[in-house]
Amino acid sequence: MDWFRQIAYIVALLLAVIAFGVLGLMLIEGWGLLDALYMTLITISTVGYKEVHPLSPYGKLFVLLLIVLGVGSFFYIITKIAEFVVSGQFGGALGRRKMKKTIDALRDHFIICGFGRVGQQVAMELEREGVPFVVVDNNPESIQSCENYGFLHIDGDATNDDVLKEAGILRAKGLVTATDSDADNVYISLSAKALKKDLFVVARSNLEKSEYKLIKAGADRVISPYSIGGRRLASLLLRPAVVDFLDVVMHSKDIELLMEEVLVHPRSTFADITMEEARKRCIKGANILAIRKKDQERFVPNPQSDMVIEKGDKLIALGTRAQLKELEGLT
Repeated sequence: MDWFRQIAYIVALLLAVIAFGVLGLMLIEGWGLLDALYMTLITISTVGYKEVHPLSPYGKLFVLLLIVLGVGSFFYIITKIAEFVVSGQFGGALGRRKMKKTIDALRDHFIICGFGRVGQQVAMELEREGVPFVVVDNNPESIQSCENYGFLHIDGDATNDDVLKEAGILRAKGLVTATDSDADNVYISLSAKALKKDLFVVARSNLEKSEYKLIKAGADRVISPYSIGGRRLASLLLRPAVVDFLDVVMHSKDIELLMEEVLVHPRSTFADITMEEARKRCIKGANILAIRKKDQERFVPNPQSDMVIEKGDKLIALGTRAQLKELEGLT
């Protein structure tokens, strides 16, 4: 990092001047290490104490040179430190260190690779749901946007395994790769799955022919913004009231109605009972809209009352937060 290099340069310069003064006095005047170090420090710091020992003519010339070098270096260092603090780099360095500690403490979070228009929308939705996430991008404008929003972020290339590890991929629950490049999305998906096999990966596809490659690279779901946008436009033309209702239900802060998927665990009270019995146990009234059977990819919408719920099934439910929380407690 630039600020780290500047600090290292300042320290190296100071040590070099001190070493130059100590060695010169030891060689020219024959002084011991302590006397030479003491004389060098009071000279470059302009303290003004008298000489430790009388100086020879050559020693006086050397001290004059040391004064020019030492005082010049000393004031240069003070200037750089002041510039470092005033420019905000010091506060930025502390902020990045604090952010790193926060990221290191995350568990079951999500990683967003790419903070363009698509990535920003993903981040907004996750923030609205109160879900922890980290943004990874190396575009200066994107990083500035993350800082403006107050999002946790890492300035780096998401195709780099070390950057993904820094984002906590080994502790993450899922990853979204939403860069503008399909090649990068393929590479990120491949790297993510190689680092953590059970990570849920959602990838953006700009071209239809890239979807197959993304799936082969390990993406669990592939989304094309253009396809989704086209379907939404068609739905607005054909069923505008339905689309408006879904927008209000899923995105409005005024109506607390959510759609959620709930996994049926082995010890769940829903395991091995019928839908009719399950609906009776939902006292607060969460509506089970569909079931995805554990051995099938398809959904069973509006399941019949006699359908048996099994361990490993996923229930797609609609309700308020309290209703869904009750349903999750039962499962």
